[in-house]
Formats: sequence, structure tokens, C-alpha cells
Amino acid sequence: MYIAASRTSDLAAGTDRKPALKRVSANVVALGMVSLVTDVSSEMVTAVLPLYLVLGLGLNPVQFGLLDGLYAGATALVRVLGGHLADRWRRLKAVAGFGYGLSAVCKLGLVAAGSSVAAIGVVLAADRTGKGLRTAPRDALISLSSTPDALGRSFGVHRALDTVGAFLGPLVAMAVLALSLGSYTSVFFTSFCVAAIAVLLLALFVRDHSGNVDRAAVSLRRAAGLLRQNDFRRVTLWAALLGLVTVGDSFVYLVLQRRWEIAATFFPLLPLGTAGVYLVLAVPLGKLADRVGRWPVFLGGHGALCLALVLLCGPQAGIWLAVVALSLHGVFYAATDGVLMAAAGPLIPRDLRATGMAVVQTGQAVARMLSSVLFGLAWTLWDLRPAVLVAAVCLAVVALAAALVKPVRP
Repeated sequence: MYIAASRTSDLAAGTDRKPALKRVSANVVALGMVSLVTDVSSEMVTAVLPLYLVLGLGLNPVQFGLLDGLYAGATALVRVLGGHLADRWRRLKAVAGFGYGLSAVCKLGLVAAGSSVAAIGVVLAADRTGKGLRTAPRDALISLSSTPDALGRSFGVHRALDTVGAFLGPLVAMAVLALSLGSYTSVFFTSFCVAAIAVLLLALFVRDHSGNVDRAAVSLRRAAGLLRQNDFRRVTLWAALLGLVTVGDSFVYLVLQRRWEIAATFFPLLPLGTAGVYLVLAVPLGKLADRVGRWPVFLGGHGALCLALVLLCGPQAGIWLAVVALSLHGVFYAATDGVLMAAAGPLIPRDLRATGMAVVQTGQAVARMLSSVLFGLAWTLWDLRPAVLVAAVCLAVVALAAALVKPVRP
């Protein structure tokens, strides 16, 4: 059954007057631990993959760019499929578990692929397919395991635990490389073992939310009908539009490296700065979103990114500016990642929760893929600073427009 419009607006804005839970449900914590362990595994691979492909296998920039695009874009193609299957079968945990298991097996696939670029491409695509399949069912489980007035906090706790894994993964990879005398195979195999532990945690400790739902009612036509709901359509379209003017992580780190001439040795540590700030602020900003409204906090995160871009292309180049810019990048993620799902959740019927979240995520993911292509083209044509400045202006204009239009009614 669809949520009443007035109730939906209150929940989406975070203005429900009931007192929030003192802590999130055990199911949310269990999902957070699964994501923590999974991110240790995935970030181990992400940290060494560029070095492995470029230095180890000798890929040229075009080949690496194609693989990197495949790695980033494969998830967008299967998110809606994963969400729809989870809703139709009412097996959120099973679909998420299949995604986690597929990504785990792909770590062994990297070992088996050897130096074959084609085989590595297939493995990376399969790995990202696993991520795409699991994301919407997992977020639906978080939403269904939480009370409406604590959605921001629940997603904040999950994202904080997830970020602990993102923080630890590169450090574990560096340790394995050091102990194995530079063996990438050892990193991939260790990554598989860690990912297998995550699948086991999911099977043992995460509780499913199956419910009694008519499968015939969960159709692609009805899922597409979600976009006819004004609030949901506005959130989806504005999230995608903001994604289109968002500069990707890799470009932010490359800009930092170029402007401040950061040594290549320390380049892998830049994401840890973002992850550290994200970890500290994910829960507080989630709680703030529950109190003052999720959409304002979401837009505030984009404001933080806009300010970071301004600092990156400004005339000053002190190291403290680099630290501030990296911190603002962490604020951006803490204020947007889980908060968007918390804002969208109450707008979606329970029996279409995974599908609806997948629609929002897919729109945003596709937009960010296009953003990376456009920003790379702008950098090539206009050079670094003009490209960053144009991106900052576009982001500011779209964020201001989203604030004035107010896609989620107060």
C-alpha cells in the first residue's frame, strides 16, 4: 500500500515528532559488519589494481581507461534488476547474498585471469555486477529494519561501518604486499578469504524481511509507475542531475596531486583522508538529517563539495588548503551517501522498496559516469583549473536550483 502523501512528506523531511530510537536495530549493525568486511576485501583490490594493471601488466592509458570505466559502470546496468528480483521473490537477503558471493569468487578470478587483459575485464565486470545486484536489496533491508524517524541514523551507522572497511582495505593490501614481497596474487587471494568471511556473516546474522506479497503485484510496470509519483520522481531526477555535475573521486585526488605535487608514494593515502572524515561524520549527519530534514542535509553535502572544488582551483596553494579540501570531500560523502537513501525510502511502498531504491541509485550512477567523461573532456580541452572552476559553478547552480524547487515537500 502506498504511504499517505502527508505522512510521506513528514518522513522524507525528517520532521516526524516521535522520539528517535536510542540505537539502531541489530539487523542494521549486522549489515554494517558485512559491508565493513566486504569493503576491506574490495578496497584491497582497488588499492593495488592500478599498479598491477599499469606497472605489472604494462597496460597503456587507453586500456586502463576502458577497464576503469567498465569497473565503475557495470553496477549501473544491474541495480534495477537486482532490486526487482529481490522484491518479486521477497528474498532480499538471498539476492544480496548472491551479489556478495559473486564478488567474492571474482577475487579468485583475478588470480586465474593471469595477464590476460580480456579475462581481467570479464572478471571486473562480474565483480561489479555482484555489487550492483546486492546494493539495492541491502539498502532495502536497512530501510525495512528501521523505524521511519531513525532512517538517517540507521544509514549513517551502516555507512560508518562500511567506511571503516574502506579505510582498512588499502592498509591491509600494503601489509600483504610487504609480507609477500610484492605478490599481487597474495593480495587477491587474501581479498577472497576476507570476502568469504563477509558472506558467512550475512548468512548467519542478517535477518530477511520477506513478508507476504503478491508476486503478480510486483511488476516492472508497477515499478516504472513509481516515477509517476511526484515526490519520488523529483528526488530521482534531481539526484541524477546533481550526479551529472559531481566530480568523481579519482579526479579530485588527481587534482590534489597535481596542484600540490604530492609524491606518488603518498597518492594511495588520499582516499584515506576522505574515508576518515566520512567515518567520523556519517552518524552525526544522519542524526541531523532525521531532525532537520534529509534533503537539506543532502544538498549541504553538495555545497561542501562545491567549496572543495573552489579551493582546488583557487589562487592559493598552501598545504592546509589541500587538507581542508580533502576534509570537505569527506563531508560530501557523509552528508549524501546514506542520506539520499533515507530520504527516498519513505516514498517507496514496502513491496517495491528494493526496486525503488535501485531506480534512484541507477539514475545517480549513470549520471556520475557521464560526469566523469565530461570532466575528463573538459580537462583535456581547457586544462585543469578552468575545468574545475566550471564544474564548481555548475554544481552550485544545480544545488541552488534544487534548494529552491524543494523536490521533497516540507
